[in-house]
Amino acid sequence: MTTTISPVRRTTARVLSIISIVIGAVFVVAGAVAWTAVSTQLADEHITVAEDAAFLAGEPVAGPLTAYAQADIINHHALDASGGLTYAELDREDPVRATMMNASFLRASLFTSVVSFGVALFAVGAGVVTIMLGSAGLLLTPAASKVEEAPAREAVTTG
Repeated sequence: MTTTISPVRRTTARVLSIISIVIGAVFVVAGAVAWTAVSTQLADEHITVAEDAAFLAGEPVAGPLTAYAQADIINHHALDASGGLTYAELDREDPVRATMMNASFLRASLFTSVVSFGVALFAVGAGVVTIMLGSAGLLLTPAASKVEEAPAREAVTTG
């Protein structure tokens, strides 16, 4: 059984497949650029994960895992300084409250970079999937081919 696709549908399918591939490539490039930008900005801060961190101690903060490790140890240090109390639990006049506020800001900044890495990775992944779907569309949609003319029929005479 042979299925034929009209030239308009075939062209539309191929154009949409190519558009999908282009959009996927844009996603991959945008994700890679975002990852690189966040990583570069973190590295430019010259932050090193504290030696008493649970993991990645002594490593420069330039990626999602090191940023998370540093945010975690900042929280431990701040809670140690406040006797286990959070910023909201401290008295307004307690001088440690400023330390807790700074720790909170630092942690929020580091967690924002962790989320940024996740979004960048998601963009790359979505781009790769979009490229694969567009490629599948191109492979499954036959290219336009020349229509062969049927041989001329001989005139039938009766008689």
